[in-house]
Amino acid sequence: MGAMNELINRQGVETLAGILAEAAPGSDWPHVAASAAHLDELSLRGRTDAVSSALLADVRQHPDPGYPTAARIFRSALSGAGFTGWILWPVSEAAVTLALEPGGGLNPGRDVDDCLALLAELTPRLTGEFAIRRLLAADLERALQIIQGWTGHPDEHVRRLASEGTRPYLPWAVRVPAVVLHPEASLPVLDALYRDPSEYVRRSVANHLNDVARHAPALVVATAARWLAAPDANTAWVVRHGLRTLIKKAHPGALSLQGFTPASLAVTGPRLDRHSVAMPGELAFDFEIANTGNGDAKFAIDYVVHYVKANGTQSAKVFKIAALTLTAGETRSLSKRHAFRQMTTRVHHPGIHALELQINGIRHGHTEFELHL
Repeated sequence: MGAMNELINRQGVETLAGILAEAAPGSDWPHVAASAAHLDELSLRGRTDAVSSALLADVRQHPDPGYPTAARIFRSALSGAGFTGWILWPVSEAAVTLALEPGGGLNPGRDVDDCLALLAELTPRLTGEFAIRRLLAADLERALQIIQGWTGHPDEHVRRLASEGTRPYLPWAVRVPAVVLHPEASLPVLDALYRDPSEYVRRSVANHLNDVARHAPALVVATAARWLAAPDANTAWVVRHGLRTLIKKAHPGALSLQGFTPASLAVTGPRLDRHSVAMPGELAFDFEIANTGNGDAKFAIDYVVHYVKANGTQSAKVFKIAALTLTAGETRSLSKRHAFRQMTTRVHHPGIHALELQINGIRHGHTEFELHL
């Protein structure tokens, strides 16, 4: 994470202070300049908050404090190519704080609307997907009315912001409870973008749909079915990527929509290359799958690792292997290697683990092995 922290660094903050001083003659932005010396021990999020607080302090010392002044200065700074990159994350956060501040402007409602417009202007320089979350939380319905208009914007970054900024489980971002509680609210945005010409935008749409699948699987399957009924050349990929978690969870509707229907098959394995693995290490396995039916059949082939938890129980995690079609009577041999190493996202514990295959949602060949730290 150290390298990530340096996305906002001393030089960048000092450059920001200089850019803002040029955009607003008469102020040298002393709090922003001073914050550059106190970043070393902070995380990326901590640096964002520190610089954002410094921006707020300097704006509040302006002869005409409040959101309108900040927005005018930030827009003026956009005229220069140097006003770009990760240093804009604290800029966008400061703008949102001022727009939402009671009495921060002559018209708080208008400030919020204008702040959404400002984020759309900033997002080609650095995505506004993090800062926009608090505006969604303040008034989801109003924000979505404005965001819906972005789906026709000529800049792909703005169109992507419409989808990415409204994701229920956007990584690194604050959670917006209303977005989770009302998953249907952002569907008009996704409906407008799933056939977008930009792969950058379409990938966001698929990730957004996959987020919704965590708490509204039926809505996601119904939405994917609608899209497949009016597709373009890229719709199949968007749907497949958007349904990936439901496929791993063996959701019947998602499997059926992708053509992974119950089929006659025979499975041999998995055969493990060892039954004892020392950390860090790998476990290799292979298996055969045969289509024993009378016609072609599609198979979603995954594998499941049953990890030992700290309390001694097991927790299953599904991993992708392949999606393939076998003709009647065809047999296919496959192999895979699974790595075991400590990660920030998974802490391994010693004990008896297990591995099994999952084919079209059905588990096969539960096989145990022991992990040693």
